[in-house]
Amino acid sequence: MGYKITFDADKCVGCGQCVDICPVSVWEMDGDKSNPVNEEECLGCDSCTGVCEHDAITIEED
Repeated sequence: MGYKITFDADKCVGCGQCVDICPVSVWEMDGDKSNPVNEEECLGCDSCTGVCEHDAITIEED
């Protein structure tokens, strides 16, 4: 079982909180936005969705 990350770059303000909180380094900063670069590592813990105040991230079971 894996997880599907949906990321809306238009909603991202580049705060980097998702990068800082992810326990498995799914997220990296790409310029002034975060970017899911290791989606296959996602644990589905929802830490990133919890800190994203702009609802730019959604995680669903794949």
